[in-house]
Amino acid sequence: MRTKDFAATNKISLANEYHRYNLKSVIFMISKKIAKEKRIILKHADDPNYSNKIGCYLRKGGYKMLEKSLKLKPEEIGEEVLKSGVRGRGGAGFPAGMKWKFLDRKSGKPIYLICNADESEPGTFKDRQIIYKDPHQLIEGMMITAYAIQAKLAFIYIRAEFFEGAKILERAISEAKEKGFCGENILDSDYSCDLVIHRGAGAYICGEETGLIESLEGKRPNPRIKPPYFPAVLGLYQCPTIVNNVETLCNVRHIMKMGGDAYAKLGKPNNTGTRIWCVSGQVVKPGYYEFECGALTLGEMIYDICGGLHPGRSLQAVIPGGSSAKVLRADERFTGKMKDGTEFDWGIEDIPLDFDGPMAAGSMSGSGGIIVMDDTVDMVQAMANINAFYAHESCGQCTPCREGVLWMRKITKRICSGHAREEDADLLLSVANQIEGRTICAFGEAAAWPTQSFVSKFRDDFIAKAKHPSDEKSQLQLI
Repeated sequence: MRTKDFAATNKISLANEYHRYNLKSVIFMISKKIAKEKRIILKHADDPNYSNKIGCYLRKGGYKMLEKSLKLKPEEIGEEVLKSGVRGRGGAGFPAGMKWKFLDRKSGKPIYLICNADESEPGTFKDRQIIYKDPHQLIEGMMITAYAIQAKLAFIYIRAEFFEGAKILERAISEAKEKGFCGENILDSDYSCDLVIHRGAGAYICGEETGLIESLEGKRPNPRIKPPYFPAVLGLYQCPTIVNNVETLCNVRHIMKMGGDAYAKLGKPNNTGTRIWCVSGQVVKPGYYEFECGALTLGEMIYDICGGLHPGRSLQAVIPGGSSAKVLRADERFTGKMKDGTEFDWGIEDIPLDFDGPMAAGSMSGSGGIIVMDDTVDMVQAMANINAFYAHESCGQCTPCREGVLWMRKITKRICSGHAREEDADLLLSVANQIEGRTICAFGEAAAWPTQSFVSKFRDDFIAKAKHPSDEKSQLQLI
């Protein structure tokens, strides 16, 4: 319900809204002007009259931007993407145009493009929506990108569990080849680029770009040391390689349609364009939503867009960027200065949903997976579940990660099994602190940050497990 709708409501309807959403939700909807969803990438995703077939995509103007781009010089496309300021939507948030400029074009080696469609971050489910519902948008974005970097071969690395998505993409690529949108002499030009689907084996570590490249080469997906193995210089088959996320590559098509300067006007400086957010947990309307970056706050997302918490419940915590992001307590205050010098003093509901807001609050927007936890959630068990996941997914290459995440899993499993000790909280923090910054890739941080934040912010919960052990073993199913 929007603010304007409340002007015509009476006391009875407002009371009904209270029982449906809870009082805090109603206050939010009355007092704030809520940003409207701005769907660009997801424009047709939920249209009942839209299909993922190429005929439907063409009727909506599909592949027109590829046709336009092939008439430009490759470097002109790169400049538009650079001007747009679009940042990677896979987690790191690095500017895509800047990444393209790092390509080693002087080596004489082939250049490759890889689409990271692994999407294995818990709490994230946006890229699969694009793949299942609008695959040709991704293909068009990839072909424009491939032409811009002059790649002759491009890959879509898709996680094993998306078996239906892989079938949809295979069919879509065949349709695109038949129409001349990929393959040999695209649209009767001198440019050729083939597109290949590669299915992963369902490993979280393959979301890390160098681990993905190792897997694509047919090896165990152990991430590479950077430097020297920056993919833009030494990537697939030791050749210059660009790895971009599904959502990022789809944005390229819209940048070429709007122009880099016009795209940069969406969102905020350093946070341009739209962002797809995935909301899960104890909210009335979980789902995926696309907004301009920074157009709304975390509170507006929870209480207006997602309908608030379930009746009678209160907010306990939020993980703003997938399970590897640090958890935020509902009663915290966040103060400091932004990069531009602007001072802020926020409650959790005031945090802007962009790249910089969650980071200023001590967490990150990551892959855009917002996990909402109300007061019914056992935070220690939630931590145990996350630790079990990371212990299972570590590639085992680095000793601090291989041994540390397993140790954290054992400690939290012991706590949830009714055998907690008061010193376990300090022990967990000690182990996590010895993992962070001591591994080849960022997986170590991804595993350490949740433990550091959960134990620091919910220390009393961990201590209480030791003082009041459960008589029965936890029902939580750990990996």
